[in-house]
Amino acid sequence: MTKIIEQDFPFESIDPIAESESYRKEINRPIYHIHKWWAKRLGSVFRSIVSGSLAENEWPDFHEKQNFKGSVVLDPFMGSGTTLGEAAKLGAKAIGCDVNPVSTFLVRQALTAVDKRLLEAEFDAIEVDVREKIQNFYTTRVPGGKNPTKALYYFWVKVVTTPDGEDVPLFSSYVFSKNAYASKKPQAQLLCPSCGEIFQDLYNAIKVKCPNCHHDYNPQEGPVNRSTVTDSLGNSFKVKELATSVNTPPKHHLYAIMALNEAGNKVYIKPTEFDHELLKEASDLLEELGNELPLPTMDVRPGHNTNQARGYNYKYWRDFFNDRQLLTLGLLLQRILQIKDTTIRDHFVCLFSGTLEFNNLFCSFKGEGTGAVRHMFSNHILKPERTPLENSVWGVNGKSSGTFSSLFKSRLLKAKAYLEEPFDIVIENINEGKKSTKRVCSDPIDHQLCDKYDEFTKHDRATLVLNGDSSQLPIPDCSVHAIVTDPPYFDFVHYSELSDFFYAWLSNALGDEYTYLSRPDSSHENEVQDANNESFARKICSVFEECHRVLVDEGLLSFSYHHSTIPGWMAIYNAITRSNFDIVAAHPVKAEMSVASPKSKSKNPINIDAILVCKKEQKPPRIDNAKDEIVKRFNSYIERFEAIKRNLSDGDKFVIVCSQAISIASCLKMSESDAETLVTWSVNTLVCKLHT
Repeated sequence: MTKIIEQDFPFESIDPIAESESYRKEINRPIYHIHKWWAKRLGSVFRSIVSGSLAENEWPDFHEKQNFKGSVVLDPFMGSGTTLGEAAKLGAKAIGCDVNPVSTFLVRQALTAVDKRLLEAEFDAIEVDVREKIQNFYTTRVPGGKNPTKALYYFWVKVVTTPDGEDVPLFSSYVFSKNAYASKKPQAQLLCPSCGEIFQDLYNAIKVKCPNCHHDYNPQEGPVNRSTVTDSLGNSFKVKELATSVNTPPKHHLYAIMALNEAGNKVYIKPTEFDHELLKEASDLLEELGNELPLPTMDVRPGHNTNQARGYNYKYWRDFFNDRQLLTLGLLLQRILQIKDTTIRDHFVCLFSGTLEFNNLFCSFKGEGTGAVRHMFSNHILKPERTPLENSVWGVNGKSSGTFSSLFKSRLLKAKAYLEEPFDIVIENINEGKKSTKRVCSDPIDHQLCDKYDEFTKHDRATLVLNGDSSQLPIPDCSVHAIVTDPPYFDFVHYSELSDFFYAWLSNALGDEYTYLSRPDSSHENEVQDANNESFARKICSVFEECHRVLVDEGLLSFSYHHSTIPGWMAIYNAITRSNFDIVAAHPVKAEMSVASPKSKSKNPINIDAILVCKKEQKPPRIDNAKDEIVKRFNSYIERFEAIKRNLSDGDKFVIVCSQAISIASCLKMSESDAETLVTWSVNTLVCKLHT
């Protein structure tokens, strides 16, 4: 029986829901945001793909409560677990596998139902034991105050030393804090380069006088201009050359603090001897306790995503933290590992690991009027931050973001609440505008979590979470009814090079207990991501061949994909056809949030994915003229997008063209060279030679 997704995909009704979800994904699908993962896809889109891959005859209403009891859905690249969660919401059983151990660990925590009261009780106990110890290292003295008060954020700047021995801070500007909407709220915080005074002026001021030392200067001009730094005598040097002239990571200078005064208001202050003494105290205690704390010892592997950090002598993962961060994070993790209930313990280890993303020297300040901390993965490479921001680890209730206490509420508790009431977004048209509300459309996600297939078969509601190579799945032939996934792409971004940042802590904490966390690092020889076309096609083909083995004969392999190059599309075409699948349909759909970094920096951003629907080799349909058919389908999709007033970038059109071209080439059993010729013709004809 034909599945409904083979015929069409109602992106017109799905896209508004997906668009709304994309702006606050961590709120609208909290179980997939319990911890950092890369290239997360939208839950509403994957709900639709799973539903369409199992449903027959007609598309179910998106918000209809569906029950595909007895069906098994597989995701061989489970990542953050989106397919698994959406399959469970639709009443199906789910199997997820990922070669990356961090993925396996976070998905197990995300999908495990836990009584929130137990988590809250344990959080309270942790708070009693270590909050004060941690917060004592995040206090300061505000001028005019009688007692020390809490510090929220510490502003640091990297310092390089010239051949003449001059220390130069790597400021490109002396405006270090402004509002996210500066044109509406133009007051900003400025640093005086002469005396270090902190004072307020306009964010775009080009001439100011320090109120303390009366130094006149242009705050928009620091000693750094792109890759060049200039000393006080006007001599210019390459930042990278000075930074790598020593065998240690660059030095840092503390120049400002955002703190609370005794009235509880946020203020910016200049550091004093009190703050420097506190830093020294933290360093001394770290040296005393260092061997007792569960701190990372792993080195940073060479790789495309890590070489820039290594180039600045960040050779070990512990180098990404200052002494105060290592001390307080170590004390916190040490306390968490004392929890006797392993389920509760692992949830807090997961929360701790997620906290690391916002508490390291690769973070920066986003500004006032928004979440203050820009996390370390705002770029896909580990880029050393010239003006890093130090967060306060535990945090201050209602005043902090990206801290252990704030993430406990915003991530962990909300994820557990979502398991009990898994809601979806409803878009209502009101007075020529749109309003989004939430509606529970599914039973609670209360699956039995399994790590062995035999155990999985004993339960009607179960999810099997595996760690390993998905080209060798420990499940029988023809045991899966649908495969829905988002495979890694043909590019340089190796997730394991980035996930090592978390793995360095996780393996040290739990490696003795979980085999998948006891490897030297989070990489695997068969991880699919590869910058080489043929190597990528070969490795992903081995997974698709395994999908072919475990999938029932009439089942579908449906996955989202996009790429900005023809070789990227040919790599996936070759993998599909070599594994004896045909592409029976290709549908465009909303991708991840279009304004996210680094996507928003692209000249032709890709804001849609193609859903490639594949089936075990079929009798080819009759297509009289492949080129005419591609033009027809392309124009049809353009008209449909125009009807809903959706603007498409050239990158989006490229995705539509390539997906339709490889679909038709697959149906016509074209050779790889003929298929590439057809794709190239299609791009040249329909996308004005933008991507050839």
